[in-house]
Amino acid sequence: METMYNRAPRRRGNRGVRSFMFLFIAAALAVFAWYGYMQFIPNGDLVDPGYKSEYPIFVKGKEAEQGALIENNEVKLPLASLQQVLGEDKPIRYEPDSGSIIFTTANKVLRLKTDSLEGTINQKPYNLTITAETSNDTVYIPAAPLKELYGLQVEFVQDSGIVTILSAGDTIQLAEIMPEKGTAMRIRPTIRAPFIENAAQTMTVRIWEEQDGWLLVQSTSGLVGYINKKDVRLTTIDQVPEPAREPAFVAWKVMGNKINMTWEAVYERKIDTSKIGSMQGVNVVSPTWFELADDKGTIKGKADPAYVKWAHQQGMQIWALFSNAFEPDRTTKALASAETRFSMIQQLIGFAEVYNLQGINIDFENVHTADKDNFVQFVRELTPLLHEQGLVVSIDVTPKSNSEMWSLFLDRAVLGSVVDYMMVMAYDEHWASSPKSGSVASLPWTEKSIVRIMKEDGVPASKLMLSMPLYTRIWTEKKGDDGKVTVTSKAVGMDHVKAIIAEKKLKPVLDAEAGQNYVEYTEDGALNRIWIEDDLSMKARVALVRKYDLAGVATWQRGFQTASIWKTIDDAIKIRP
Repeated sequence: METMYNRAPRRRGNRGVRSFMFLFIAAALAVFAWYGYMQFIPNGDLVDPGYKSEYPIFVKGKEAEQGALIENNEVKLPLASLQQVLGEDKPIRYEPDSGSIIFTTANKVLRLKTDSLEGTINQKPYNLTITAETSNDTVYIPAAPLKELYGLQVEFVQDSGIVTILSAGDTIQLAEIMPEKGTAMRIRPTIRAPFIENAAQTMTVRIWEEQDGWLLVQSTSGLVGYINKKDVRLTTIDQVPEPAREPAFVAWKVMGNKINMTWEAVYERKIDTSKIGSMQGVNVVSPTWFELADDKGTIKGKADPAYVKWAHQQGMQIWALFSNAFEPDRTTKALASAETRFSMIQQLIGFAEVYNLQGINIDFENVHTADKDNFVQFVRELTPLLHEQGLVVSIDVTPKSNSEMWSLFLDRAVLGSVVDYMMVMAYDEHWASSPKSGSVASLPWTEKSIVRIMKEDGVPASKLMLSMPLYTRIWTEKKGDDGKVTVTSKAVGMDHVKAIIAEKKLKPVLDAEAGQNYVEYTEDGALNRIWIEDDLSMKARVALVRKYDLAGVATWQRGFQTASIWKTIDDAIKIRP
């Protein structure tokens, strides 16, 4: 009995093992079958792609947040999508208060208004077949001018309602579905994802990207989805053509030499040219003739035909200066609307024609930082229209600093990409009311000012001009009864400093740190200090122009110099290595 009792449990144990093995094998087969099903059995469900809008927009295979509008089978595109596609170098500006839309390129300015079929391109009539419009706080722009200006190719497939935007210069790999395969375009890169379109044999598709052996493609219907890489054959590469380009404007320059410009400060008087004398090497003058007179964009002019005649007889170009009168609030309003900006541009073009000018020099200073974008827009709209008239466009900028009103409003990178020349006003390192005496423009500070704009803002040396001071400051340091030193200053020209040195029998010494000659003297119990602008300082500044191969020099202002300084500057510019 004991033996029989002991055998029974062993038989039951064998049956348990066999049962377990059977269940394990069955489960493994089920897992294997499921795995095989998931890996090799495609999903046969056809689904709607579920795009975000009735007329979805696709860019490089990705759906945009907003869709298009369709009118008479023509496409209108939302501004936000266009700005994303075009980027900052091909800007479109919309101003809701007036409904104005402004498109700018290097040589064209197109102005439209919502709900109007009429516009202007470089001041000539421009007609549309459908209007721009606003809907749900979004502005929609007809596709036609976008192709003409920026080379955008906009496709609309009526059956699917899909709009595709292709940018000029895009290269796109094309492929065809292999005839022996035939496949489905799926919503995700897996055969278990439902499909949105049966890709017919030999259908041509655009390939936008690759992911884990799958290709994101777009079919001729405009639909976008995934196809297995093994099911297509690469064919050709398609390139979106660039728009027809007019010849680029070539700014005037002196072949084999540098631009040598000086500003002519014009106040409430005409310049007696008979008293100017010889200005060896100066090839451009910039009289301060034009000034913003009010917030409506009216420009006050002080141009003098006699001065124009004299300058041209000397072989000089005239790049007349246009300033904002350093009035920040007036500037804010004048820059704020397309109408006032366009009015200023038209007036400048008119002045240039009447007075036979060769260029306009823009000098906006003391501007609210909030007006930074509006100022850029003004220059973008101004430059192509002045170029069309053969006018050189230059702009004056301060060295970079944290000053809200004198530096931060200047987008030097963008401005430098638009204008022909940028004058770096490298002076007033120590300004009139500075609490500390010092050079108007020490040599290290001057060099740093130029280099920062080239490195940080990418303005090429071929567009930069070094603006040099022909004046200096007499600094007066007086100690009060309380022991505190009060610092005051006054600006003077070169001849005035020479007279002081002669009268007081001073001996200039080199301030190696500033790179300038220096004198000091005591008068009426106060210490007077002068960092001198002379032949030494001018040669050193011009040496920087040569070191960095800048476009040239500019000087502020004629009338502050000694008679010999023009020769000094000219000789320094023309030195050959």
